[in-house]
Amino acid sequence: MHLLKSHNKEAIAAFEKVRSDVGYIGYVHSFLAAAYALEGQSERAAAELAEAQRLSKDNGLSSISRVEVELSKDYPTEKVRALFETTYVAGLRKAGMPEQ
Repeated sequence: MHLLKSHNKEAIAAFEKVRSDVGYIGYVHSFLAAAYALEGQSERAAAELAEAQRLSKDNGLSSISRVEVELSKDYPTEKVRALFETTYVAGLRKAGMPEQ
């Protein structure tokens, strides 16, 4: 929730804790990449994005278009998807995730 509310510093702290517990899950790294990017920490964001993509077994984190497909499945309401678009997806773009 911190990330969706644009509380990036709090999101980073929370995701770093989760990463230490379940760092083998790609989406944890992708959320951390987005939060780092939104905070202007581009090198850390790029490193977390690379790890997220490496861990993604289904290539669901290979591009913005793939992420948006997954978000539309997991979060069918337009209001929630809009929050993800302005935070998570925007951060992934800043971290260097390609559109396609």
